[in-house]
Amino acid sequence: AMLATTGYLVQATGAHFPGQLSSDVSFESLSTMNPFDAWEAVPLAGKAQIIGTIFCAELYTESKGVHYTKGGPLPEIVFPKFDFSNIDPAILEKKRCRELNNGRLAMIAIMSFISANNIEGSVPALTGNPAF
Repeated sequence: AMLATTGYLVQATGAHFPGQLSSDVSFESLSTMNPFDAWEAVPLAGKAQIIGTIFCAELYTESKGVHYTKGGPLPEIVFPKFDFSNIDPAILEKKRCRELNNGRLAMIAIMSFISANNIEGSVPALTGNPAF
């Protein structure tokens, strides 16, 4: 949810890579659209590459031994190894709670963006915003 929210906001600002996405679609042309319209304009082969890469990353991290939700090690692709042994447990717990709350807020944000895009006036704070 955090990556989705960040990606939506970056694309909504008009930030883009230089060059062409395909022979007939430039990154600049996509940056002038709202994020949902930009996704629709991505060629099918580009969408397949994005979804295929996500699938491979998920397959790699989810198919190793005991799943992390059942006591196994955290996937290192998503969670790089950091040594937290020198941090006070109370501070670590406080930071974990903050990160969990940030994740929850990101879930609310991306669902608000989707609602604002699909149902006119459903998110009053986003009404009239061209990114939605």
